[in-house]
Amino acid sequence: MTVQATHTQHDTATPSSTESGTAVPREPRAALRVVRDLPPHRVPQVQAHLPLTVAHELGVPTVHRTVVDAANFDHGATTPALVSVRDAVDAALPTYGSVHRGAGLPSRVTTGWFEQARATVGEFVGARPDDEVVFTRNTTDALALLAHCVPRGTQVFAWESAHHAALLPWGRRNCTRLAVPNSASDAVQLLRSALAASDARGQLVVVTGACNVTGEVWPVRELVATAKEYGARTVIDAAQLAPHREIDLADLGADWVAFSGHKLYAPYGAGVLVGRRDWLDLASPYLPGGGATARVRHQRITWHSGAARHEGGTPNAVGAIALAAACATLRRHHEEIERHEAALADQLRTGLRSIPGVRLVSVLGEDCPNVGVVTFTVDGYDPALVSLVLSDEYGISVRDGRFCAHLLCDSILGDGSTAVRASIGLATRAHHVGRLVDGVRRLVEAGPTLDYTYDESTGWTAADDPRDLSVPCPW
Repeated sequence: MTVQATHTQHDTATPSSTESGTAVPREPRAALRVVRDLPPHRVPQVQAHLPLTVAHELGVPTVHRTVVDAANFDHGATTPALVSVRDAVDAALPTYGSVHRGAGLPSRVTTGWFEQARATVGEFVGARPDDEVVFTRNTTDALALLAHCVPRGTQVFAWESAHHAALLPWGRRNCTRLAVPNSASDAVQLLRSALAASDARGQLVVVTGACNVTGEVWPVRELVATAKEYGARTVIDAAQLAPHREIDLADLGADWVAFSGHKLYAPYGAGVLVGRRDWLDLASPYLPGGGATARVRHQRITWHSGAARHEGGTPNAVGAIALAAACATLRRHHEEIERHEAALADQLRTGLRSIPGVRLVSVLGEDCPNVGVVTFTVDGYDPALVSLVLSDEYGISVRDGRFCAHLLCDSILGDGSTAVRASIGLATRAHHVGRLVDGVRRLVEAGPTLDYTYDESTGWTAADDPRDLSVPCPW
């Protein structure tokens, strides 16, 4: 099946040099380039008090044969690395060696930095002195590790609104799925009722820190307190919370927290599970192999206790260093980051609400605290087309779909329905928000500037796209 979205001629279809973009000579195809190749007065100014990302000079070509500074509204999926993270990795590579595996200088230096990274990450989330910090690949891996360690007979409670990483690893038999709540107080009441009705020997509550779909901050403190009333343990899925808000495990009284480096400006394949060690030490190793073993005999294997028990194989030391560098930077700038993101989110919501046919999506209510995510639909337009038009015509990155939270999206959008998610972060600026609002408004008022065709196998594509988006491999 093929569907066509016809365009309406805009006065921006063949723009000249403007504040948001510089015209590219009319060569047959406009190639990808970065903003630092443009005249100096065209490089967007950044706010000096905020940490810089390596993408702050990235330029992207549009179908109008202009190059604009990239407007990143996709931090909820993956963030660009911080400059401080890149610098830390650059410093670590010359002396990079195997962790806990040698007496040579590279091994000793890398081992020291790896263990210091563990301490820095623990400090970032307020870990208690006896908490364990286990490095993993990402949040999904961290929660799967905890699921591997949950004692037999433990009942797990998770809301159907959770990200798949927090919803799926527990198994249906041992997991009670709570309905999608309609408010923060409803979430607390749903948990209270479920715990009161449970007679399981042990209980674990999986708490979403901030909603993956809408960015709404859940009532973490109240949910942890409710769980403790019934003797239940808690794990916080902080993938969407940790980059935007301070977390203090000791103050909250939660048992574990999990989050990813690639959503925390350290996209080098590292995540972490931080928290109580008793379940971790009682379980068999998550990755049996070298590093997890204290002694191997013919008839018996003795496993390490502590983090090493579940970090089998040579660990991702560079990823751990990158994650620690990001944690240290964000910890120094939490207040400025919160102010920056709150101001941009308010600007974006106000702008989108002023456009007829645009509907903002929420779960816990529009007054719920939010980490800078605005999810919306546009009447008459497939969200996949909206995101492609914003990218092709305005140099804006958003995400469309169901965001690895299908049950939640089915509940609030309709069965199988999707939406557009704009997630703000350190690579987002006020003029980017203005461009996004303007792009959606123009789409609503006049349609796309090109013809877009939909095919079931390839999705939406633009006709007569003049760009060559191929980029040579860096090696």
